[in-house]
Amino acid sequence: MVRGMRAVVQQLESATPANPSEVLKLAATTLISKVGGAAGPLYGTAFLRAGGATMDKETLEPADLVDMLTAARDGIVARGKAEPGDKTMVDAWSPAVDAAAEAAGSGGADATSVLAAAAGAAEQGALDTIPLVARKGRASYLGERSAGHQDPGATSSALLLRCLADVAAR
Repeated sequence: MVRGMRAVVQQLESATPANPSEVLKLAATTLISKVGGAAGPLYGTAFLRAGGATMDKETLEPADLVDMLTAARDGIVARGKAEPGDKTMVDAWSPAVDAAAEAAGSGGADATSVLAAAAGAAEQGALDTIPLVARKGRASYLGERSAGHQDPGATSSALLLRCLADVAAR
C-alpha cells in the first residue's frame, strides 16, 4: 500500500486532474498497476467507483461523500464477494458508510464531520475483526487460527479513511 500510495502522489504531482472524480480515477488506475495481491484490485475498484459517484463535481458536499464512500464499499463487495462478518476490509467500510450517512443526515454536518465519523467507525470495525474467524480472503486459509488477530484489509481501510478525514480537517 505504501508503494501504491507513493505512486499515486507521484502521478498527482505530474497530472492536473480537473475535479475530485479525476483524482479518484487516477488513484484507481495507479493502485491497480502498483499494488500487488488482492489489495490493488480491491482498492482500485473502490477508487474507480468512488470517482464515478462524484462525476463532474467540483466540490463534494456531505451527501456526495456518503455517495462516494458507498460506491467505494459497493465496489469492494462486488470485486471481493465479501460481506460484513467475513473478516475483510468490508468490516471497516460498512460501518464507515453507515456512520457517514448518519452524520450527513443529522443536519448541519460538514465534510469534515462526515469523514471523521466514517474514519472512527472504520477504526472500530477493524478492531471488531479481532475475534472473528476469516471466511474470505487470504486469512480464510488460516481457519480458526485467524481469530485473535486484526484483519489487515480492515486495518488498511481504517488507516486510509483516517488519512482522508485528517486531510479534510486541515
